[in-house]
Amino acid sequence: MFMNYDPKTIETKWKQQWRDNPIAVTKPTGSGEKYYCLDMFPYPSGSGIHVGHWKSYVLSDIYARIKWLQGYNVLHPMGWDAFGLPAENDAIKKGIHPAINTAKNVANFKEQLQDIGALYDWTKELNTTDPNFYKWTQWIFVQMYKAGLAYLSTMPINWCPSCKTGLANEEVISGACERCDTLVEQKEIPQWMLRITDYAEKLLDGLDDLNWSEKVKMMQRNWIGKSQGARINFTAKDQKGDTVDIPVYTTRPDTIFGTTFAVMAPDHDLALSLTTPEQQEAVKAYQTEVRHMSNLDRQEDKEKTGVFSGTNIINPVNQEAIPLYFASYVLKDYGTGIVMGVPGGDERDFEFATKYNIPIRQVVDSPNAKKDEHGKLIEPYGGDGVIINSDFLNGLDARSEAIPKVIEHLEEHKTGKGETQYKLRDWIFSRQRYWGEPIPLIHCDTCGTVPVPEDQLPVLLPEVENYEPTGTGESPLAAMTDWVNTSCPVCNGPAKRETNTMPQWAGSCWYFLRYPNHDLTDKPFNQDDLNYWLPVDLYVGGIEHAILHLLYARFYVKVLHDLGFLPFDEPFKQLFNQGMVLKKSEKSGLVEKMSKSKGNVVNPDDIVQKYGSDVLRMYILFMGPPELDCEWQDNGLEGIKRFSTKVWNFFSNPDNILPDGAKEEVATTKRVHRALKEFSQRVEAFKPNTAISALMEFFNEIIQKKMRLSKESAESILVMLSIMAPFMTAELIEQVAQKGLEDCSWPQFDPKLAQEDTVEMGVQVNGKTRSSIQVSLDTDQATAESQAQKAVSKWLEGKQVVKTIYVPKRLINFVVR
Repeated sequence: MFMNYDPKTIETKWKQQWRDNPIAVTKPTGSGEKYYCLDMFPYPSGSGIHVGHWKSYVLSDIYARIKWLQGYNVLHPMGWDAFGLPAENDAIKKGIHPAINTAKNVANFKEQLQDIGALYDWTKELNTTDPNFYKWTQWIFVQMYKAGLAYLSTMPINWCPSCKTGLANEEVISGACERCDTLVEQKEIPQWMLRITDYAEKLLDGLDDLNWSEKVKMMQRNWIGKSQGARINFTAKDQKGDTVDIPVYTTRPDTIFGTTFAVMAPDHDLALSLTTPEQQEAVKAYQTEVRHMSNLDRQEDKEKTGVFSGTNIINPVNQEAIPLYFASYVLKDYGTGIVMGVPGGDERDFEFATKYNIPIRQVVDSPNAKKDEHGKLIEPYGGDGVIINSDFLNGLDARSEAIPKVIEHLEEHKTGKGETQYKLRDWIFSRQRYWGEPIPLIHCDTCGTVPVPEDQLPVLLPEVENYEPTGTGESPLAAMTDWVNTSCPVCNGPAKRETNTMPQWAGSCWYFLRYPNHDLTDKPFNQDDLNYWLPVDLYVGGIEHAILHLLYARFYVKVLHDLGFLPFDEPFKQLFNQGMVLKKSEKSGLVEKMSKSKGNVVNPDDIVQKYGSDVLRMYILFMGPPELDCEWQDNGLEGIKRFSTKVWNFFSNPDNILPDGAKEEVATTKRVHRALKEFSQRVEAFKPNTAISALMEFFNEIIQKKMRLSKESAESILVMLSIMAPFMTAELIEQVAQKGLEDCSWPQFDPKLAQEDTVEMGVQVNGKTRSSIQVSLDTDQATAESQAQKAVSKWLEGKQVVKTIYVPKRLINFVVR
């Protein structure tokens, strides 16, 4: 006996039943064809799961469920990215130790995830703060260190004064910390670095074969920033009178004769040695000024500022002496930290030269170059054209002919060479924070820095009372003398542990490798499991991770592959990035990203309490194309609720389901198969919103026409809908088909039965579409033409049809005069 649609009662029943008898337990390795479906695992913040999480998790779940129903061995795990800044900042804000606070947040997240009804295999759950997990995070670092991919460097880094730690370039968004939005400063601190630049070319090449969106691939290509040009050795005399090489990298060596000045980063190592005594005071003052600017501020400096060094440097192609300036817009760690100023071809150089009265020389001529009546450039021109004012390059095409010619000259005279450079910088890997994986290194005065022996891993994170960041450039672990002081594993003499910790990305770079064998104790992963399960078939998460997690994970996998630990070198076959869920702000009136400060946060727990999980799941899928940002509308939930109730009422009415053995009408069978086809194809094309629309049309039609379904058709429709509304459909399948979801299979449509009985044909007059007609599939040409003439009669009136173009089942075009 069916009850009225009561989501709370239904969902409570099935949540408990699936807890007691899990239906999503992954089968052993090798059990048939596999499908590895993965969400970007969350960091468990105190605010819990938001509707953005729901969008990602429901999307991945529908594809995991389809494969599960198709008989695949599905791995759909969940875990917790619980180390790092997000978790630690939340703990500090609450005044609760990170270990306690994180465990509490994880428990809350897990409870909320049960509401989603996702097909997670909780036996595979992992947590990056578990010593059994981060033992292997440390092991991977040791392998990188042994391979020469980890090194210590003292350099100006991005420093967040609020988080009191160093940040990688990828963690700085618009000049601010990506976590707390505080403006970032530059600070010189010894840092552990990973040589991700060694993999720049491999990271670029690997993108070509990935089933990822072009947008994400382009973001990674731009971040890696490959450029081809030349390294040119200018020279100068330092204050001791010694000749010093001044290497400049440029992508436009063909404009070398247009160089009228050079600019060096103010914090360059050679800066003061190339500054004359008369300019020392001015240069030092300028260095102090620039030191308080972020890299973004320096690059976006609206009014170009600089100071003359007092020194001229020599252009190697014409021996011309040109002035050397220091300017904030040149960064020490980009290129060589020195650029040649070609004001005739570059807007920034043009502004600088104009301000400091430096000559502007045109070296590329073209009709597109804008000049005054005297033939003088009024704005820089750096496009294509012919080289002028450039000695042996004159008359050559810019770029295509002149670049190889000048590189040949430089190499012949040993004053430069062709070179490829990358914008990508080595990864700043250490953090001056407590809540992270200890870096497994030991510093010995005798033996230097040595890795902790593998049989002594993990290096456990010690319990401390004072875990807040110090701001001194040292981790709080530095104060733990009993922990810091140890013995050298090589000579057994006194030594000290490394006190910096790893960044929040360390665990997420490889966690997907651990899920298939999360309980291994003697190695990080099993080769049989890797060969069977990896790479991940579908990875779902936000595009905001395009140049952080996704780039780092690819780097880790390529390193582990090159070291012989992995049989593949890309982690994720297919990537799908869902858009954000936006809502109108109570304060600004604009549709914006949800935040408490804007008063536009939607708490999914409240929605589940009022409408149920199935309604929330379907509404999120129905909001729009999943890859796009979409606006939350409260009244949209009501529409999905009405649809859910309509489905429930249809199947709960015994008159709508034929008894066993009764034959379904052919028209009904055809309509069912058409619905199966439309739904399956739209979901497969990542268009779940239009798939739901197809189901809405189906139910409207069968209810209007009072169609009765066979039990087989009823089960097929319910199984199909189960990927989006698992709770309601589990209850209905149990009632209609007397079985559980785990006993069902993904329905197959018959192409012949799914074929439309009619087709729409466009009707044109002189090639212009004027109308359309519906005709049956077996309609002959004469009948179609007759029907079409009636549809466009007003355009044919008084005209003579001189020709009729007929394309079967597509269009009819009447040519008239």
